[in-house]
Amino acid sequence: MTRESNRRLLAAALTSVSLIASGAVFAASPADMAGQLLAQDYTPAMKHFVVLTMLSLIPLMLIAMTSFTRIVIVLALLRHALGLPQTPPNSVIITLSICLTYFSMMPVVQDIHQGAITPYLENQITAQEAVDRGAAPLRRFMIGQTRESDLAAVLQMSRAPAPNAVEDISFGHLVPAFLFSELRTAFQIGFVIFLPFLLLDLVVAAVLMGLGMIMVPPSTISLPLKLLLFILIDGWILVSQALLSSYWT
Repeated sequence: MTRESNRRLLAAALTSVSLIASGAVFAASPADMAGQLLAQDYTPAMKHFVVLTMLSLIPLMLIAMTSFTRIVIVLALLRHALGLPQTPPNSVIITLSICLTYFSMMPVVQDIHQGAITPYLENQITAQEAVDRGAAPLRRFMIGQTRESDLAAVLQMSRAPAPNAVEDISFGHLVPAFLFSELRTAFQIGFVIFLPFLLLDLVVAAVLMGLGMIMVPPSTISLPLKLLLFILIDGWILVSQALLSSYWT
């Protein structure tokens, strides 16, 4: 492969390298470690091995450092609220979650591309500088979605001192705090989604009991009504827009 194609392959990994963020995985700073790996004077085969190894971490990074966790949990809870634990199938839920994650993370991806990928491909900055620039937009996104109480709890669990400034928060502490915040927010949204369907179940159960139809399972009547209600309000679009607005605002 030519030198230019090698640089493009390395640049393709910069976005994922910028997301490597766990102190449990790397003892040193993730950005420093990634930048050193890319900046080493390795042979092309070794560089390809390093890049492919980093790209293998993309599924972990997608779950731990993006909006994917909140979105997929809310959609799964919505499926249970409808009374259809296997419909839509997991593949559909995950695919829709990835699409919504792409929409919600678009500003971060654009900042990484403009500030890190493009200058690196044009030989304006080094690999280390590209990694540092690429990590900054993601850090801002994660900090903006992380509760102070969750970060304080993570610092307490790790027995680490409180940082003096936002810039001093390490990725090793920011990632679990971000995950805790995403899980809490996802379950709060799921609780709100469950309420109207729970009310409908109670109304159907009360009507059946009043009619003396005790042997008829309430779900037999409530499930078609819930599906009809969900279709009338265009539920999938409504929930998707609500999830995206929770990040854009």
